[in-house]
Amino acid sequence: MSKTTGIGASVKRVEDYRFLTGRGRYTDDMNRPGQCHAYIVRSPHAHARILSIDTSATVAAPGVLTVLTGADMVADNIGSLPCGWLIHSRDGTPMKEPKHLPIAADKVRHVGDQVAVVIAETLQQAKDAAELLEIEYEELPAVVAPGSVETAGTAVHDEAPDNVCYDWVWGGKDKTDAAFAQAAHVTTLDLVNTRLVPNAMEPRAAVGEYDPGMDEYTLTTTSQNPQLIRLLLCGFTMGLPEHKVRVVAPDVGGGFGSKIYHYAEEVIVVYAARRLKRPVKWTAERSESFLSDAHGRDHLTHVELAMDASGIFLGMRVNTTANMGAYLSTFSSCIPTILYATLLSGQYKTPAIHAEVKAVFTNTVPVDAYRGAGRPEACYLIERIVDVAAREMGIDRAELRRRNFITPEMMPYDTPVGLQYDSGNFARNLEDALALIDYDGFPARRAESAARGKRRGIGFASYIEACGIAPSNVAGALGARAGLYDSAEVRFHPTGSVSVMVGVHSHGQGHETTFAQIVSERLGVPMDKIEIVHGDSAKTPFGMGTYGSRSLAVGGMAMMKAIDKVIAKSKKIAAHLLEASAEDIEQDGGVFRVAGTDKSVDIAAIAGAAYVPHNYPLDELEPGLDEQAFYDPKNFTFPNGTQICEVEVDPDTGVVKIVRFAAVDDFGRVINPMIVEGQVHGGLVQGIGQALLEHAIYDEDSGQLLTGSFMDYAMPRADDVPDFEVKTNEVLCTTNALGVKGCGEAGTIGGAACVMNAVCDALDIGHMDMPASPERVWRVIRDSRFGMAAE
Repeated sequence: MSKTTGIGASVKRVEDYRFLTGRGRYTDDMNRPGQCHAYIVRSPHAHARILSIDTSATVAAPGVLTVLTGADMVADNIGSLPCGWLIHSRDGTPMKEPKHLPIAADKVRHVGDQVAVVIAETLQQAKDAAELLEIEYEELPAVVAPGSVETAGTAVHDEAPDNVCYDWVWGGKDKTDAAFAQAAHVTTLDLVNTRLVPNAMEPRAAVGEYDPGMDEYTLTTTSQNPQLIRLLLCGFTMGLPEHKVRVVAPDVGGGFGSKIYHYAEEVIVVYAARRLKRPVKWTAERSESFLSDAHGRDHLTHVELAMDASGIFLGMRVNTTANMGAYLSTFSSCIPTILYATLLSGQYKTPAIHAEVKAVFTNTVPVDAYRGAGRPEACYLIERIVDVAAREMGIDRAELRRRNFITPEMMPYDTPVGLQYDSGNFARNLEDALALIDYDGFPARRAESAARGKRRGIGFASYIEACGIAPSNVAGALGARAGLYDSAEVRFHPTGSVSVMVGVHSHGQGHETTFAQIVSERLGVPMDKIEIVHGDSAKTPFGMGTYGSRSLAVGGMAMMKAIDKVIAKSKKIAAHLLEASAEDIEQDGGVFRVAGTDKSVDIAAIAGAAYVPHNYPLDELEPGLDEQAFYDPKNFTFPNGTQICEVEVDPDTGVVKIVRFAAVDDFGRVINPMIVEGQVHGGLVQGIGQALLEHAIYDEDSGQLLTGSFMDYAMPRADDVPDFEVKTNEVLCTTNALGVKGCGEAGTIGGAACVMNAVCDALDIGHMDMPASPERVWRVIRDSRFGMAAE
């Protein structure tokens, strides 16, 4: 295969032509004949009883077709939005799972909760009519701060009077306590992993359709996993027969985790379409997205690290309070547990770890996965406390990491928190990153900054993440309510072109390019003759969508298995055509040859023979060349690396400028280096955003979101980020045939920790909480000047 198109080549993304020329097709671009528009009326209160809703004036307004309330849905037996992961508390009792109706029927539990839906001929008519809706509330006290929910005096849900969803433990307590008893030094740290608001370029949207003649439904939605939405819509919220439901996720303008879940609006438009027998469309406004899209992070954590006199890690204790928000979102319960506590070993051979996680309900927007989903939270606390420990013990921060790294010779390595790392060379990543950043030259650069009145700091983050959640039986034992396999179908056409239907979904990752590269490499088909089909439940086999960097490691492996089946059948066809034994057929890309001879046939001729079987072993093989496969991974994959950030701080203004940033990553086999580099850049920017700018803040008395727009919620811009220096070290994954580990979230896993370590180094302090905004940094500098304690 050509080195310009196959695995390892930086092929330009084939999907970009339609995006750059304005030919992308997004959900809001879809307009159906007879379509009407939904406008959702949302609660202005964080916590209140709904006493009455008077719809009479609204229904009589021009263009209004109907007004839907929670009472309508209850009467029609519309179910609760489900949570897909069951977590048990330390005493063995299952987590509290309060109902989450698509439209609130009795109480609203956060600002932005759905109260009513106005549907009209035009969106403007629906908006105008919504102003006439008369809703009477009895306002209740709001619970906002996750650290004080148990003493708040009011319950978000009656089912959880203390506002605790679950109180979960992981790891060996007795062994960890014994390690601390032997410690020469213990470092402690209290930190906050701030709440973030996902902001994909494309706001969420949904179009519901119902065909009464065929009794069939179609939902077009901005989703990262349409097959799962179909399953939940049919099996839980609406109870529809799956063969009558089609879910389509066309081009999706970014997701970052926030478009994984089954949202109320998807139920609303399908339900309304059935009632009206007309297509119903809803598109979020940006301010609405702040109040309705699931938020990310929001942890309060106390962590302790025990070490011997030379800095060798002996044990770690972690106590985290995780904010679930007002309701359990689709994957929310597993984020601060299975995807967080199991990563607390990081890259280090810490022999004993014990974690306690208390998940709590508050009157805030539900919290779920956001790029990295539990792994950035784990990395942040590990890499922050390692830096603080190095400071306290007077050990160089790079050296302290070296002393405690798991080595390649120790692989496969069983961590004390339940994972088995299969491969990696953590020390090499660190050394390469140190070389990229010119660590030896840092003291001179710091001195030069000081001469200009600036403060320069450098920070490290050596991260590891678990991707491609697996296997299904293990995940099921840990509470997953669905399988975590994926699927693919490889379909040759008679003329030799190929369609590949995959269960994963692309919303910016470049699957249409990277998947085609693999098919081209393995089957010798030119890329312009390969079509990658995704995002439509009527066309693709059942799959679990895209999140957790699972697309290649799980979906790609399903595709590989289907390709292997195609190759096996092709060898039999080639053997017949070449009058040889199938065991003597060798394959090289698209050429099938009799070993030791010049007799060969190409894949196009084999496909033609399969579909025009005039000369074909019909007694042995069925016609056609179309194979499907499912793949359930044997283990997680474990991308890893080291990021190093260098910052310069202006002490007069508190402004932090990132002047250098190096990232060395091990993603296993890299299919397309250009796309991988872009993924790393994007992830690093999101990590920088959390560290320096982003912070969702609620008023603790009223429960109002104070950062409800871009006027108050700061997103990173081009001038906030540096030129990144990146490198990859390919240590192949040993648990899948592609050798891939995943790359989509890596930049975000270590990004925030890396930046905050650099800021704290520049300020010569042990710790300050994110974000390191100019005002907060300026206060730390001012307080240190006046001898006051830093944050």
